[in-house]
Amino acid sequence: MNNWIEHAIWWHVYPLGFVGAEREAGACVGVVHRLDHLVRWLDYVVELGASGILLGPIFASSTHGYDTTDHFRIDGRLGDDADFDAFVEAARRRGLRIILDGVFNHMGRQSPRFQRAVAGGPQSPEASWFRLTWPADGKEPDCATFEGHHQLVTLNHDEPAVDDYVIRVMNHWLDRGADGWRLDAAYAVPRQFWNRVLPAVRTRHADAYIFGEVIHGDYASFVDATGVDAVTQYELWKAIWSALNDRNFHELAWALARHNAMIGRFVPQTFIGNHDVTRIASQLLDERHIAHALVILMTCGGTPSIYAGDEQAFRGIKEHRAGGDGAIRPAFPAAPAELAPFGWPTYRLHQELIGLRRRHPWLVRAKTRMVEIRNTDLVFEAFDEGNRLWVALNLADAVVGRTIDSGVDRLAGSGAVRRAGGRTELTLPPHGWAILG
Repeated sequence: MNNWIEHAIWWHVYPLGFVGAEREAGACVGVVHRLDHLVRWLDYVVELGASGILLGPIFASSTHGYDTTDHFRIDGRLGDDADFDAFVEAARRRGLRIILDGVFNHMGRQSPRFQRAVAGGPQSPEASWFRLTWPADGKEPDCATFEGHHQLVTLNHDEPAVDDYVIRVMNHWLDRGADGWRLDAAYAVPRQFWNRVLPAVRTRHADAYIFGEVIHGDYASFVDATGVDAVTQYELWKAIWSALNDRNFHELAWALARHNAMIGRFVPQTFIGNHDVTRIASQLLDERHIAHALVILMTCGGTPSIYAGDEQAFRGIKEHRAGGDGAIRPAFPAAPAELAPFGWPTYRLHQELIGLRRRHPWLVRAKTRMVEIRNTDLVFEAFDEGNRLWVALNLADAVVGRTIDSGVDRLAGSGAVRRAGGRTELTLPPHGWAILG
């Protein structure tokens, strides 16, 4: 792992939504310089404790950003090259890193390259870039699409020109100041494609952090086969909110045991919210457990990200329909001072727990060991070599008392701590939590 990434905590932003851009690029006349809107939030990100910005798609597209039409051009609804350069410079002044979202499994149907391929017929130079089936009558060919989405045409990852194109795109923006890439829908791309492309990128940018979006399956084997640094840890994400909702910490313990095995091979990208899922404040049945979810995220091994707005307890439900992402990808006000007052306690909680994690940087590779576990309360130990913290969580409506076989102090959270002969007696209030060390 690159040294700098061991200290990374991302603030994850979906830019088109954040700046209030038009839903369709065709509704935007010319270039609208909106990236400065995001610049005005960078001090807020630093104060939160994050070390970088994980950007959603910023390249020219037809609608939501994942139907890319030109990977070398900033989306006109966000701005242009000069706006991007200004954003990079502003982030750099504050010590913030930048990760870009690379959509390399597919392109938008309106991309000029796809349009030329269709218009030029089977013998056109760019026809081989896509998986096209040409009818005998010469009409528009059928083409492979991403998970049945008509507007998302799948690239042919066996075509050498596609390899060269993706390498050029990735290097171009790394040259321009990005620090790494999130590979969208990486699971849908043949693994050998990444195995060809990524070494060529790393030859020029050895310190780039590159992780893939992988939802199901064997995460470690994907890392081994592709050469990515990490993948998205959806398994842990699901276990966190599901265990809290069902009041069943045994589910979390099972997921953390699997997480331990991953940590032994790579450091996953961890989260409790992103641009594709219901916000954690809406996902949880009891809002008191937002803190518990965040505590787990910040004390487990991984490279964590906070989805913009979750640190203010934003609500939003993902709906599985066209346009169903609107509620989880809202526009943000012009400046943090315009946020509603009720979200700031959650922001301060994030500051506290991010600060704790940054004071214990070894947590990036921490494994967990269950100390005591019941359906509604849990004590686990986070450890790496000689470093240890204890985490205690209570979902019950009653006070819980637990004993830790070490003399420790409460570093964060609630509850009473009493030393007793080299041991520590902890009393947690209903729905309380504590981190000890």
